[in-house]
Amino acid sequence: MLDLTWLLIAVPLASSIVLMLAGKRANPWGHWVGVAASGSTFIVGLGAFIQMLGLDSEERAHAVHLFSWIPGGELNLDAGLLVDPLSMTFVLLVSFVGTLIHVYSVAYMEHDPNRRIFFAYLNLFVAAMLLLVLADSYLLLFVGWEGVGLASYLLIGFWNYKPEYATAAKKAFVVNRIGDIGLIIAMGLMFAYLGAVDFETVFAEAPAASTATLTAIGLTLLLAACGKSAQFPLQSWLGDAMAGPTPVSALIHAATMVTAGVYLIVRSAPIYAGAPAAQTAVAAVGAFTLVLGALIGMAKDDIKKALAASTMSQIGYMMLAAGLGPVGYAFAIFHLVTHGFFKAGMFLGAGSVMHGMKDQVDMRRYGALRTAMVTTWITFGLGWLAILGIPPFSGFWSKDKIIESAFVGEGAQPWILGGAALIGAGLTAFYMSRLFFMTFHGKARWTDDQHPHESPAMMTVPMIILAVGSAFLGLILAVGDRFAVWLEPVTGHVEHHEPVLPVPVLIAATLILVALGVWVAWRKYGAADVPETAPAASLSTIAARNDMFQDSVNRAVFERPGTHLTRTLVYADAAIVDAAVDKQAEAWGKTGETVRRTQNGQVRSYALTMLVGLVIVIIIVVQGGL
Repeated sequence: MLDLTWLLIAVPLASSIVLMLAGKRANPWGHWVGVAASGSTFIVGLGAFIQMLGLDSEERAHAVHLFSWIPGGELNLDAGLLVDPLSMTFVLLVSFVGTLIHVYSVAYMEHDPNRRIFFAYLNLFVAAMLLLVLADSYLLLFVGWEGVGLASYLLIGFWNYKPEYATAAKKAFVVNRIGDIGLIIAMGLMFAYLGAVDFETVFAEAPAASTATLTAIGLTLLLAACGKSAQFPLQSWLGDAMAGPTPVSALIHAATMVTAGVYLIVRSAPIYAGAPAAQTAVAAVGAFTLVLGALIGMAKDDIKKALAASTMSQIGYMMLAAGLGPVGYAFAIFHLVTHGFFKAGMFLGAGSVMHGMKDQVDMRRYGALRTAMVTTWITFGLGWLAILGIPPFSGFWSKDKIIESAFVGEGAQPWILGGAALIGAGLTAFYMSRLFFMTFHGKARWTDDQHPHESPAMMTVPMIILAVGSAFLGLILAVGDRFAVWLEPVTGHVEHHEPVLPVPVLIAATLILVALGVWVAWRKYGAADVPETAPAASLSTIAARNDMFQDSVNRAVFERPGTHLTRTLVYADAAIVDAAVDKQAEAWGKTGETVRRTQNGQVRSYALTMLVGLVIVIIIVVQGGL
């Protein structure tokens, strides 16, 4: 099965191509082809996983050669796959959660005339993400990286007849291209200083490289990760990406796209091992973003945008853990896996709410939906408890490990990073409880034309499966450090490190802050009446509602100066460069026009010209003779 892992990419890619080429004749059955392709991918991945479990830990890195790709000059690169515990973890997450989202989409997109194309794009997304995590080189990873960017553009703008949706898709595409520049530069530095871009050679040469080289590579890889994983300062696209159909949001936020940056950092561990400054930068970006995302989530009334802010914050936790080095790598991926389940479940739950509320996304127009949508309430509630980190639910086992790891170290770093992680836990409890109570509790604030009802089984069954994972997956993977041991062939064995505060104290402090956040949210949005329109707010709340004015900052710092620079260069090009060439051409044109007038076909003119020429020649001869 390990030798057949190329099917993980080929099957969804082939189904995507078939669905795009089949035309309207595939409308009645195209969605089932998409589901079957995604389900087959999971079966192949599960078979490879079972085979890998039967191998010793040191044998759990399997190379699959595909073909000779770039045989030229100093860069001689084959296309191949690297199947190891890290890539296999992503394979199972992407294929399993992706298949559940496919099944959910069959019902959610039932009335869309372009459902076939939607599933083609979904499968393209899955294929690109699996290529990204299975590639054995940075260059092949980049192909999947760009494929994910393309698929996200197509899916976010799927309903592009709405101008704001098309704009959101373009925004996501452009912001991610900025991050892509980082990955391109990183590969250039690798080739220039390490002589290769494949993982095996790069990681083998990294220990001998200078700290400056590894730091430069690490920082440019961080730039790439910030783009894909919506980390500061490239996070502005994530909220607008909610323009796409809700299953797209679930796929982007749970199993693909935003997790790619975390994968890139953890996969590049040998580079960061020699670049402590770059590693610290990763942790700092993660710590800042997890607090920033939480603050933004506290002020959002759009249920999908509140969940998007939550994703930004939770990915921040993963980036923080990845920036801690070996002590945090396994916990970053652990939280990525548990987050994939409870965030996918909550996004599908949000889609279920929208399905029953005529696509209403304003939580101020919800309330008391627990009575009308019992299954959605329960499944969403389990995801809510998981993201809060309430024991024994999944988030407790993964996020609390990150908080503990953040408090490991010397000097001010553990207090700064650990403090940010601890504060983020309290803020998460508040804004996620705010979302939960505004949606499912309190008084009904529906409009007269809304008649909330439970979604069909095709939508609720995937939500139930994800809710079970949200409840128990973390506990299953945490027993005996099972997940950390599984990743040891990639992340290495790490001895236990004691944080600067005792672990029981950190657990107690985290749970106290979580309880406080839930209590405040209940008082304001569960027990009290919620205004149907957003009340006047302080400057900080206004800033959070507007994503901390990130778009305004980008326009002021980058867009407008860039526009003025471009206009200046265009003017200079026209007034100086083009003008010089045009004037020269004009002068030669006038000279030619003057000469042309002498060629008039009249014999008298030619005779006169000859006479004048003869006189000039005589004068020259006479003068020369004198």
